[in-house]
Amino acid sequence: MPRMLDVSNDVRAEIGDDEADRLLAGENAPGSYDCTSCRTPGDSDQERTSTVLFVGEETAVLAFAHATCLPSQVVQVSEEQLRGAVRSITGQGAPTHATPGQAVLGVTSGLVLVAGELHPALVVEPTGPIARPGAAGPGDDFLPLLMEQGFVPVSNVEQHAPVLPGWAVLLAGGQLHAVLQPGLGGGSPVAWWQAHQPLQVTDGWHTAATRLQQVLVLAAPVGSIGRQPREDLLREALDHAAATGRLVACRMPLSDG
Repeated sequence: MPRMLDVSNDVRAEIGDDEADRLLAGENAPGSYDCTSCRTPGDSDQERTSTVLFVGEETAVLAFAHATCLPSQVVQVSEEQLRGAVRSITGQGAPTHATPGQAVLGVTSGLVLVAGELHPALVVEPTGPIARPGAAGPGDDFLPLLMEQGFVPVSNVEQHAPVLPGWAVLLAGGQLHAVLQPGLGGGSPVAWWQAHQPLQVTDGWHTAATRLQQVLVLAAPVGSIGRQPREDLLREALDHAAATGRLVACRMPLSDG
């Protein structure tokens, strides 16, 4: 039966009429999916679903979102963001230039106590394994890829983490917009991670970030942290990930837009 899919004119123009019609007919669209915005499960048989096409310089990725979270649209992102942060993990049938299911980066903000002082932190955990570009098989290279960028393994959340040159956390109007990385060849910074909708941070987080002008960024492979409802539970999960060798960290300057 036809899926409850929305395909915008912009998305249709990118993927072509034939592929758009196949999606609307239910031939190539998944029934269940993880929303690319809120990252919770969705079902295109039961609820209105948006097709969202992420387009880089050379690559495009087709994703799905609850229509209540995002409208169907084309989102321009950097090629590095697509290659490094969005890897295919599941799905069948898609445009030849796109993958129907992928891991995306989940980002959670929280305050972490370091040496008796509260530090603003971002915790990054993908929704699935992150494969090295061009690698064969379902391996997870998320931590090695980050270490190549300058993140360091930490066995304790309070362990010193270096500042990454050229990287920054973009905060504007009390909302988290993006994590920026250096552009290729020394060009303008590009988004390594970008919020589909700006994320509100707490007053305490904003105050700490403004005071320190730095953000502690902690990253772990899928399944290491999870979505914790309280900061004490988040800290417990971070401590466990660090103790089991599944946590890397760095510090990034605050870019107050």
